[in-house]
Amino acid sequence: MKKVILIGRSECGKTTLKQVLSGEKRRYEKTQAVSYADWIIDTPGEYIQTKMLGGALAIYSYEADIIALMASAIEPFTLFAPNIVSMASREVIGIVTQIDKENAKIKQAVRWLELAGCKKIFKVSSVTGEGINELVSYLK
Repeated sequence: MKKVILIGRSECGKTTLKQVLSGEKRRYEKTQAVSYADWIIDTPGEYIQTKMLGGALAIYSYEADIIALMASAIEPFTLFAPNIVSMASREVIGIVTQIDKENAKIKQAVRWLELAGCKKIFKVSSVTGEGINELVSYLK
């Protein structure tokens, strides 16, 4: 499995996706610090939401083969700047989460990730399992 780092806002589903991908039981768990689970690096949302911590993401991304920018389909806005992917020295993919929610705006989340520069975007639900197999196949 390629090592992947999950980057996104708080509550976008990073830790839940990590649990599903790792075969763990899904449970709410607020990530307080960068955590490693075999091939997945889970980062706190505060790292992208706080300018002073943002630089740490760049350092941690060097330990990954793939950078995954995550956007929830129920987020009101994005934190990813246009073409931010051009700054990465690794492959960057996009992951839209929470696609199963009633108020999901999947096309909007996909567009934000496209504007950030993601060429490959996965749409997943950690609840229904939709899109998970496709993502896992890609990461092998």
